[in-house]
Amino acid sequence: MLVYPSGVDVSSSALRFLADQLRRHRRAINSRWRRLPAGRQALLTLAHLRVGHTYAQLATGFGVGLATAYRDVAKAVELLAVLAPTLADAVRTASQKAFVLLDGTLLPIDRIAADRPFYSGKHKKHGMNVQVLTDPFGRLLWASPALPGAVHDVRAAREHGIIDALDRAHVTCWADKGYRGAGGTVRIPYWGRWETLSPGQKAVNRSHAKIRALVEQAMATLKNWRLLRKLRCSTTRITALVQAVLTLHLVSSDR
Repeated sequence: MLVYPSGVDVSSSALRFLADQLRRHRRAINSRWRRLPAGRQALLTLAHLRVGHTYAQLATGFGVGLATAYRDVAKAVELLAVLAPTLADAVRTASQKAFVLLDGTLLPIDRIAADRPFYSGKHKKHGMNVQVLTDPFGRLLWASPALPGAVHDVRAAREHGIIDALDRAHVTCWADKGYRGAGGTVRIPYWGRWETLSPGQKAVNRSHAKIRALVEQAMATLKNWRLLRKLRCSTTRITALVQAVLTLHLVSSDR
């Protein structure tokens, strides 16, 4: 395999943060030696998450074995995932905002047609459903654990307790028609064919669409981490990967 220098478009603050977490962990477990120093392990992990490099590519590029590359990434992801904000944290932050935006996204996975629980009829592909909360400017506040792609958005929101949590905190939430029947403080557009809506309802729906458009920034933020554009790992690992990405994003954005 050929090796060449490359770049990773991630802020140096994310690299320093992850390297510090790894050093702290090594001191806690009294680890005296690792094949890669903490800074290199952090860079290896960022290359995997941001660029989507495979373990074979990482092992060759960093001069380590395949097992070492896998183990180092897995440990770094584990440390980052536990630092991600919980739903309760996000709701506390949201209570200081005028409102929040709620939407779901499908993270594509490598599955065959027989894996029906992971097939999204809406997107016509296999994937994992992740719910996202953002502030009024489309900045990420929280990302949910991943559920199979066949799970509808409103069902996912109920399973995660998002609707009840926002209702208890009296936080207004704007969502799309996929959350029809959610209740609580969730606001969705008027339902019906465009030609059957009144002029007032059409005006409300246009205003609603303009507000909700900002949530697409959050989706783009997640999928800028190119590993999430096509996941080829076990579905049991996807929640940790999403939480690790969320932690790194929040560190990089300094919020």
